Amino acid sequence: MWFRKLGIATIVVVYLVVVAGGVVRSTGAGMGCPDWPKCFGTWVPPTDASQLPPDYQEIFGAKLKGEVVFNAVKTWTEYGNRLVGALAGIFVFATFLASLSYWRKDRPLVWLSLWAFLLMGFQGWLGAKVVATELKPLMVTVHMLVAIVILFILIYAVSRAYSISWEVGQIQRKSYLNRILGLAIGLSVLQVLLGTQLREAIDEVVFRIGYEARDRWIDEVSQSGLAFYIHRSFSLVILGVHLWLLRALFRNTSREGLVNRYTRAMVALVATEVLTGIGMAYFAIPAFLQPVHLTLALILLGVQFVAFLLLNSEQVFGKINRPSGKPAAPFASNV
Repeated sequence: MWFRKLGIATIVVVYLVVVAGGVVRSTGAGMGCPDWPKCFGTWVPPTDASQLPPDYQEIFGAKLKGEVVFNAVKTWTEYGNRLVGALAGIFVFATFLASLSYWRKDRPLVWLSLWAFLLMGFQGWLGAKVVATELKPLMVTVHMLVAIVILFILIYAVSRAYSISWEVGQIQRKSYLNRILGLAIGLSVLQVLLGTQLREAIDEVVFRIGYEARDRWIDEVSQSGLAFYIHRSFSLVILGVHLWLLRALFRNTSREGLVNRYTRAMVALVATEVLTGIGMAYFAIPAFLQPVHLTLALILLGVQFVAFLLLNSEQVFGKINRPSGKPAAPFASNV
């Protein structure tokens, strides 16, 4: 029981890391701390330029191959992101320790928790590389992919602890449903990566015309390539695929079953994603919408993955030495 609650809390904290990262990107605070793991050479960053050495621009500008102008808001935004990341690492490690109680009855769960912990360490190293390479596009994309993998591993481990295969019920044409759901997951991952590429294109525009010209970002990025148009149109394709999946599930499963409930949640998330995307396109990319847009995309992936586990619980989990009783499926109360 302790592992289940801690596992869900850990997933929530990892999502908070995503939110914090989105805030960093939307505010342009990615280089608010020019060094890592310290920030301007100290464990607690300064609040004013007077607390820095007189030649701080020369010292830290050399690392960034450019001039550094101290900005307390950006520095503490990035520092807050690092603190949330460290908190997530602690939670993931605690989850691994809690998983050891399953060593005899479900050993794969322990290995999953260990992999999540190791990947969290790798993610921290990637964060350092992102800073060292001055937000190099490839490093940012890999950083996002590893975050998705960590979330999937944690969700899978917690799902095993909840014995979700007992809650699914009768499902017909499972292979057909799997193909549609697999297509939805694949398209959603691709959309996240396209969004990352679009964000990088916006970063280039920001570098050219500055943050003060936010109302010109969309016009500039739409003229610089097809990334904006592809990402915008692709969202409608993804919405259509999820509506197709929902219709197929209504015809082949119980409408009150968990898979159906998760799929309805997916459709709602995709629709909200489309609305936030429209909001950013037509209202000069409000800073508060950027982390919301990204977080919703990763929540969607998490819900999709849980639906996949529910749909394939017998094949995925097999016969697990479960405790007595029939615990509810993970996250069911929140769907």
